[in-house]
Amino acid sequence: MATNKIQTGIRFEPELLYKISCIAKDNKRSLNAQLEYLAQQCVKEYESANGPIQIDEDALYRK
Repeated sequence: MATNKIQTGIRFEPELLYKISCIAKDNKRSLNAQLEYLAQQCVKEYESANGPIQIDEDALYRK
């Protein structure tokens, strides 16, 4: 299955990862989907307080 999502590696303290995994299970989400949801909520909250983050399309896909 093709995707346009970028794979990353994130390090967590074991207790925090366990707790997020429990929340994901309770929300019927995969761990990845829960982390993506939390990141989206963080950006939404930030932009609500500070205005939209401008996206540099050239930098976005630069390798």
